[in-house]
Amino acid sequence: MDLVEFQGKQLFGRNGVPVPPAGTACRSVSEVEDAARSHLEDGTAAVMVKAQVKTGGRGKAGGVKYCPTLEAAVEAAESIIGLDIKGHEVRVVWVEPASDIAEEYYLSVMHDRVSKGELIICSVEGGVDIEEVNRTNPEAVVKRTVAPSEREHGLPREIADEIIAQARFPEEVRDQAADLLVKLFAAYLAEDATLAEINPLIRTEDDRIIALDSKVTLDDNAAFRHDGYDEWKIEGLDADDPLEAEAKAKGIQYVKLDGHVGVLGNGAGLVMATLDVVAQNGGRAANFLDVGGGASADAMAESLGLVLSDPNVKSVFINIFGGITRGEEVAGGIVEATKRLGDFPQKLVVRLDGTNAEEGRRILEQADLPNVVSKPTMQEAAAEAVRLASA
Repeated sequence: MDLVEFQGKQLFGRNGVPVPPAGTACRSVSEVEDAARSHLEDGTAAVMVKAQVKTGGRGKAGGVKYCPTLEAAVEAAESIIGLDIKGHEVRVVWVEPASDIAEEYYLSVMHDRVSKGELIICSVEGGVDIEEVNRTNPEAVVKRTVAPSEREHGLPREIADEIIAQARFPEEVRDQAADLLVKLFAAYLAEDATLAEINPLIRTEDDRIIALDSKVTLDDNAAFRHDGYDEWKIEGLDADDPLEAEAKAKGIQYVKLDGHVGVLGNGAGLVMATLDVVAQNGGRAANFLDVGGGASADAMAESLGLVLSDPNVKSVFINIFGGITRGEEVAGGIVEATKRLGDFPQKLVVRLDGTNAEEGRRILEQADLPNVVSKPTMQEAAAEAVRLASA
């Protein structure tokens, strides 16, 4: 379960992690106006109006605004509420006093699937995409795995000190930063999180270290220990994307992404590999869809219809490995599905492999469908799907 920014900071705060002064969750322009007026009348120099959605890139999308006046806050609310950020409509914004930022850092704790422990990532180059920093300046990013045997009673202070020093935090704030890391780690454990990220972690003008932003993912498998995480289920924050809601109702394993190549495969592992090969060919997947072990006409029509209903989809990569479901059955399902769906502008690129794949490809060739292209390999199919999406 993902939390939005203000929820993550509330979780941090109750576990002793320093956070900004309390803000207000607002669902309308008038609520933003009231909240901003209250802060400004209390002597705050400016407020921040921030979109609360479960995705990144809010600032680049215009979802975070610095507002030195009440009029600016109202204008920000009018532009942000209802804004679409990577397929997420903004229904809630957070209004809080603006912080005086001297420096920005990065800090996170996450589950490490390889070691079965935790991975701490720390950098003094926060406030930007940490992936880009890691790619262009890897020496600026400190990574430290903490084994379960090392954190029986939480993160030892000596490990926190080691990480903060290695990351080259300024001497004046190293003790504060190490203390915050210990508390962040404790919050991660106490709340059964799989990710607790702060970007940016800031140093204020008066040398305080504060978690200015948050990204928190809670482990759904531990929900029974936390009353089902009901405290975090707030109206306006948990509404599914319409396509994801439709898929859930139909029993289809579908996750909406922000690219232009629709992806449909049989088996979660194969679909994940398909996302990777699309990216390797310079494209971006528009979704994850696992059609499951079967590929009947009904299943293909339902799944294809869902993918094609996303207006961002410019082409579709259907990647099927025949096992129990044979290639000719898959091909027949695709042919029948396209007939049921009628005219649609997107091209379908099909890669069939496995049991009776040759027969399946022959069926597709004989059907001579104008919007279906068959490719023999996964790499060729991905390249073609990316090309068609960019055409």
